[in-house]
Amino acid sequence: MSRDITVLGLESSCDDTAAAVVRGRDILSSVVADQTDLHAAFGGVVPEIAARAHAEKLDLCVETALQQAALSLADVDAIAVTAGPGLIGGVLSGVMMAKGLSAATGKPLIGVNHLAGHALTPRLTDGLGYPYLILLVSGGHCQFLRVEGPTTFVRLGSTIDDAPGEAFDKTARLLGLAQPGGPSVEMRALEGDETRFKFPRPLLDRPGCDLSFSGLKTALLRQRDQLIADQGGLHGKDVDDLCAGFQAAIRDVLIEKSRRALALSEGITGFAVAGGVAANQSLRSALETVSAEHSAPFVAPPLALCTDNAAMIAYAGAERFAVEGADDLTLSARPRWPLDKQAPALIGSGRKGAKA
Repeated sequence: MSRDITVLGLESSCDDTAAAVVRGRDILSSVVADQTDLHAAFGGVVPEIAARAHAEKLDLCVETALQQAALSLADVDAIAVTAGPGLIGGVLSGVMMAKGLSAATGKPLIGVNHLAGHALTPRLTDGLGYPYLILLVSGGHCQFLRVEGPTTFVRLGSTIDDAPGEAFDKTARLLGLAQPGGPSVEMRALEGDETRFKFPRPLLDRPGCDLSFSGLKTALLRQRDQLIADQGGLHGKDVDDLCAGFQAAIRDVLIEKSRRALALSEGITGFAVAGGVAANQSLRSALETVSAEHSAPFVAPPLALCTDNAAMIAYAGAERFAVEGADDLTLSARPRWPLDKQAPALIGSGRKGAKA
């Protein structure tokens, strides 16, 4: 970018309402209001509840983000907002808020692909140059992307059914653990024996970088039911070992597929991981080892920037604005929005948002 513009970012694609102010690579403020308590009784995100909460909290998050940045709307150069993919009610809430702010202030409006926000986070945090390989592994999405520019992505592989984040959430529900499932399963896995149960490693017997995790969830369900039938219930150690074995299976699949993706990625500046599941310490450590095997610098954003946030949306908006300019007020909310427009469409739709 020729100069560092100041961008107000809004994010509301799932169950986090967020606003942030970013100037260049400097995060002046980042506010996230989560909805964990609202959805706890339902074992997962309820789209209607999420959309209503976004509508109630967006203006408060924007006000707080501006206050923390010691700026007013007049000091902002542009407004960026997640325009998809995601739960359509939440995305629509953010888009309408951003449109209102843009119309009222005359500031440029920039619609951002939520996945592009995650994919460009290594540039925000570490200044990683193009092109680079990224494993984007978030709630409803998992894919390997060669990032060649702010709006240029080549998909090397992706999940053909459930994403790891969905699998972690489902596993937590099956074992009676709290949502979101990723942190709950990871915590119990720390005390578990990952070798006790033999879980499958889906698609490792097939070439390519595509992934599948639906069968892994089924295997865990069957093992849980067998334990209950044999001993009349689950013991604490059983839950620990099930979590450890499940996490190890996901880790092993992602590691092998990362090796294949790296082998296909010549001339890259590094290998990065982003998205909510990237907060898993076991996975981050293993990915760093694989990256070193291929002599590729490894980038893993801070944990606060792995989960959904508006700082990544503001930064991605600035990069997109530099090459494509602004959107107008016809910008629409999109439940589906593939990053690689040349790649074939993926199958299915996840609980945390449509596949892209």
